[in-house]
Amino acid sequence: MAEVYFHCSNARETVLEGCRVEVRDLVEAQDYAACVMSSLIMEPGVEDWRNWVLHVSDDAGYEIFTVPFASMLGKPH
Repeated sequence: MAEVYFHCSNARETVLEGCRVEVRDLVEAQDYAACVMSSLIMEPGVEDWRNWVLHVSDDAGYEIFTVPFASMLGKPH
C-alpha cells in the first residue's frame, strides 16, 4: 500500500488540496483519479472543468502523474 495525494488546479485556484488515499499500485491510483474527476464533473454548477488538471503526488510531495480534465470532457463544440 502507498499513500497518494490528489489535488485539482487551474490557473486561478486549487481544490481537493491534499486529499489522501491509500492505493495498492499505480493502476489503482489512476482508477481513483478517474473517479475523482468524474464526480467533480457531475456536480451541479457552472464550472467548466476543461482548463483544470488533476495532480497526483506521493507522500514525499513528488508528482507521480497529472490528468487534464479535458481528456475526459473533450473540446467544446
